[in-house]
Amino acid sequence: MAFDWGPLFLTFKLAAMVTVILWVIGIPLAYWLAHSRVRWKTLVETLVSMPLVLPPSVLGFYLLLTFSPNSWFGSTLQRHLGIQLAFSFSGLVVASVIFSLPFMVHPIQAGFQSLPLALQEAAYVLGKSRRETLLRVQLPNIKPSLLSGTVLAFAHTIGEFGVVLMIGGDLPGTTRVASIAIFNEVEALNYSAANLYAMVLFGISFTILLTVYVLNKKLLGTL
Repeated sequence: MAFDWGPLFLTFKLAAMVTVILWVIGIPLAYWLAHSRVRWKTLVETLVSMPLVLPPSVLGFYLLLTFSPNSWFGSTLQRHLGIQLAFSFSGLVVASVIFSLPFMVHPIQAGFQSLPLALQEAAYVLGKSRRETLLRVQLPNIKPSLLSGTVLAFAHTIGEFGVVLMIGGDLPGTTRVASIAIFNEVEALNYSAANLYAMVLFGISFTILLTVYVLNKKLLGTL
């Protein structure tokens, strides 16, 4: 029987999409958390960090209830927009964004907080707007944090199991990612196929992390 590469392609497609979405969401959120002084910021930080401490099955269960066509949210999406999140690739993307959010936000937030306030004030004195200061001064000076957040979010999405199983189930070509495929092959006692899936994920994850450490050392040396 030929080896099915579909779960691997689906896994990296999911990880890439989630990482791009987290860039759009995570950078503004990290900036706000680093600079905001509102009293309820602690509540937002707690909610962002919840996936770090919650068992994936717990988060997946509540997301499944939320995405279900029987819930108000799920039925509204399906009735008015024709979007089904439960047991679909779209649902995996949304759930993975929530599950991997702290891995993108925390390193970038720490990067913003590590910048000296004088750097921001100097940009304002030179006539830079807040947006220009963010894009041209602050973000270039936290490249290691951006790289760490990007890679951690990507790698974490690759390794998901509990959440994707609860939200997506095991639909070939739609929600069967590599972690689900490994579980299936082990249950079927097909260890050679499970080993191949695992080796590919291990090799790519190791390469990504090694590259990040090397690049971070170079970036820190140039800052």
